Amino acid sequence: MRILVVGAGAIGGYFGGRLAAAGQDVTFLVRARRAGELAKDGLLVTSPAGDLHISDPKTVSANELKDHYDLVLLSCKAYDLEGAIHDFAPAVGPQTAILPLLNGMRHMDVLDRRFGAARVLGGLCMISTTMEAGGHIAHLNKLHILAYGERDGSHSARVEAIAKAFAGTNFVSRLTETILQEMWEKWVFIASCAGITCLMRSIIGDIVAAGGAEQCTGLLSECAAVAGSQGHPPSSASLELSRSLLTAAGSPLAASMWRDMERGAQIEAGHMIGDLLQRGAERKVPTPLLRVVYTHLRTYELRREREGAGN
Repeated sequence: MRILVVGAGAIGGYFGGRLAAAGQDVTFLVRARRAGELAKDGLLVTSPAGDLHISDPKTVSANELKDHYDLVLLSCKAYDLEGAIHDFAPAVGPQTAILPLLNGMRHMDVLDRRFGAARVLGGLCMISTTMEAGGHIAHLNKLHILAYGERDGSHSARVEAIAKAFAGTNFVSRLTETILQEMWEKWVFIASCAGITCLMRSIIGDIVAAGGAEQCTGLLSECAAVAGSQGHPPSSASLELSRSLLTAAGSPLAASMWRDMERGAQIEAGHMIGDLLQRGAERKVPTPLLRVVYTHLRTYELRREREGAGN
């Protein structure tokens, strides 16, 4: 199976690197700066699951991309999605499957419009990674799960082929018949965690210590209600796990979006929170806390745009 990994950042670099190390035919679609880092130092991952160094990873630039691939693994930020689509489009042929690992659901609509729903699988990952100086990837805990499947729950030949290619890699891969439900459940949790940690500008433990557990669970309830209105109510087990994580005393848990805000970086406000808010409004789901969160995030984005324009 020929696999094109779009980007070699914290997510794509990690899973793509693990696939390459397991002997799969992996090519990374990268831009000039990342290509230079990989040519100089190779693909380097530090991880509790075992460090990884690929001295000469196979790369391609967008203007060099001509061949079709069997699988496109897509893990870009939501605000880079349109650019990424433009770059990898030449790699998509009649038999190509696209496996996106973005949070939320808006990207599915975008990919469906561009390539047709038949080419787009459902997918998600559970991992905590970051890019360090020089482009080295740090895996921050032992969790490294990649789940995928046909959106109708079928076991097609292509997902069976992907399962075979992913077998034996040093991460947990899981073919599931309920990928859409799992994507919604992850979105509910991520939106709740990102929303409350960004709104309060702190980790869960501090928010709980300040008496904010009720706000944490209130936001979770609103996000879950939106998912339910879309036909994907989170399971009791999923909600209980999310509730426990969002109200744990002393927890260092915080969303990557909060960390991005702390360093003045671009965020996925519209994709992660705005889209959820809009879907709720369409079904007349009350979401007052979620609206406050989105207003806070948009205020940050507008200030960042204004200050950036002034530099």
